[in-house]
Amino acid sequence: MKVMRYDDLFPKFPAFFDDFFTKDFENGGNNKIPAVNIKDNEHSLDLEVAVPGYKKDDFTVELNNNVLKIAANNNNKQEEEKENYTYRQFNYQSFERSFRLPENTVKAEAIEAKYENGILFLHLPKMEEVKPVRKQILIS
Repeated sequence: MKVMRYDDLFPKFPAFFDDFFTKDFENGGNNKIPAVNIKDNEHSLDLEVAVPGYKKDDFTVELNNNVLKIAANNNNKQEEEKENYTYRQFNYQSFERSFRLPENTVKAEAIEAKYENGILFLHLPKMEEVKPVRKQILIS
């Protein structure tokens, strides 16, 4: 089974032009898309998304028409007041990743997610009929 990134469906400019046009403007100059590990096991698809610095409540994960969308918004406000000055810093980080899953592959009602130590874990159980069938065929 092949899992395709939704972004791969629409080709972009070559990497040089893509970096040139999007590097400083996308996400407010913070073009950091988290790395994702995808494990295609016999009974499930398991995703690990490296997203340190977020809280569990910052994430939204949804499956719609075989497109798995993972998004997060993180708004941090840091404020320090001293005698002669007030220091305020606002930091807004967000990302969105989408993956197109093959049709009739995943049990949507059984998807599980947990966030632990900066990694978002997603467990997507496969439907029974999609599991690979292994059978030894005897040659006569």
